[in-house]
Amino acid sequence: MRLHPARSERFTVEADRYEIRVRGTMGDAVLKRFEEFEVEVAPVETVLTGTIRDQAELHGLLARIEALGLELVEVKQVEGRTKRVAPRPTST
Repeated sequence: MRLHPARSERFTVEADRYEIRVRGTMGDAVLKRFEEFEVEVAPVETVLTGTIRDQAELHGLLARIEALGLELVEVKQVEGRTKRVAPRPTST
């Protein structure tokens, strides 16, 4: 019975790729708050696409959108678990 993950498994997590649609276009100052995402600006909405590691990170992103007064149109997972990424640092 294996109780602990192998060393190579300990430092990576699988992440999901999401597409987040927000009504309207964002100015440069607001876009800087989403630098970790690819951004596509269309006439009626802004599409943010990027990797989200877990539900906590997704909820943090949604809270950021709400705090900025942006209108969320859609959140969807665009691909399954796509790549292994380093986990967020934990506070000690």
